[in-house]
Amino acid sequence: MGMLSEFKAFISRGNVVDLATAVVIGAAFGKIVTALVDGIVMPIVSLITGGTSVADWKYVVTPAQVDAAGKEIAAEVAFKYGAVLQTLIDFVLIAFVIFLVLKAYNRLRAPEAAPEAPTPEEILLLREIRDAVKR
Repeated sequence: MGMLSEFKAFISRGNVVDLATAVVIGAAFGKIVTALVDGIVMPIVSLITGGTSVADWKYVVTPAQVDAAGKEIAAEVAFKYGAVLQTLIDFVLIAFVIFLVLKAYNRLRAPEAAPEAPTPEEILLLREIRDAVKR
């Protein structure tokens, strides 16, 4: 089998197409939740913390050096832990929303209780013979 036909067989498998679809939908879903976090959750956190954005939180190790004319000579050295915290909040909220969606999906998709299969006739006959021998 040639490489092109192997590639075609690989791509046409359902798992690959399902995975590609999931990645695209997941990326779009991530953007929606990020917009939710940036537009609603983080402003509420900013109000609680005194009006500063979480992404702007930092620990300055060395402040920027400015000359007499106001030109920056050396850049500020800082640990920007706020950006990490913002990304962590995004991740946790995205994971939680995905959890809720999957939980609802699995509840809808739960298999119904299958009716009990009728007992085969051979088993019924064997039971009758067993009961007759016991008497």
